Amino acid sequence: MAAASDPVELGAPWGPARPEPPPTRFHPVHGANIRVDPSGTRATRVESFAHGVCFSREPLAPGQVFLVEIEEKELGWCGHLRLGLTALDPASLDAVPEFSLPNLVSLGHTWVFAITRHHNRVPREGRPEAEALAPSCPPPLLVEPHLCIEQFRIPRDRLVGRSRPGLYSHLLDQLYELNMLPPTARRSRLGVLFCPRPDGTADMHIVINGEDMGPSARGLPAAQPLYAVVDVFASTKSVRLVQVEYGLPSLQTLCRLVIQRSVVHRLAIDGLHLPKGLKDFCKYE
Repeated sequence: MAAASDPVELGAPWGPARPEPPPTRFHPVHGANIRVDPSGTRATRVESFAHGVCFSREPLAPGQVFLVEIEEKELGWCGHLRLGLTALDPASLDAVPEFSLPNLVSLGHTWVFAITRHHNRVPREGRPEAEALAPSCPPPLLVEPHLCIEQFRIPRDRLVGRSRPGLYSHLLDQLYELNMLPPTARRSRLGVLFCPRPDGTADMHIVINGEDMGPSARGLPAAQPLYAVVDVFASTKSVRLVQVEYGLPSLQTLCRLVIQRSVVHRLAIDGLHLPKGLKDFCKYE
């Protein structure tokens, strides 16, 4: 994997000169109430609302998205998932702090963003703060298949969470034309990445269901290894890792987009003469 300290040409595409990063996994070091499954791709908080801090097993490469999907929620708690980056090596911690905010951040070299149901967007420089509070309308997935964040161009398909089809999906979904999932809902997908800048620093970006929330932190040390931080906090009980496609979309993704263009709404996929596994993939993934 390309380490954070490796010299990378800004905007260089994934390819032979810059191999795609390996699959993401959770680090074996984590909070006391976290259980990670044998594959290293699912983290569950088994009790209480705290001690749910997790890390990526390896430092992220520039432009690599550490993407999780919310699998389980737990009623009765106030607060949601927290995402960020740290230059601290998880293996070097004497003990994993109870909370990412403020405990882990207070150790230094750590940047964490608390996800809320609304208002996660960061206002751009020179723009009024009201811009960040205004509701956004993401471009249709079938019209704009890539998400561009600074110098990186990432296929959006895997970044977008989708609700389970229900009785009124044909009225609400419009076949993913608009993302209807709140950031903190089950099946919502949230990711973190960093983008190096020419001055040797980096910006941290949070991605929610295929939308870039803007630079939530600036001035990160791009030359140091940066690990992802996921705090499975309060009402968020379990998350699973989603592997992101880089470069060109896979043939599987392209086939699904063709199928989705051919139907009116998600429920209509059930009427196609296709294997059940393929229909489920088109509706849910």
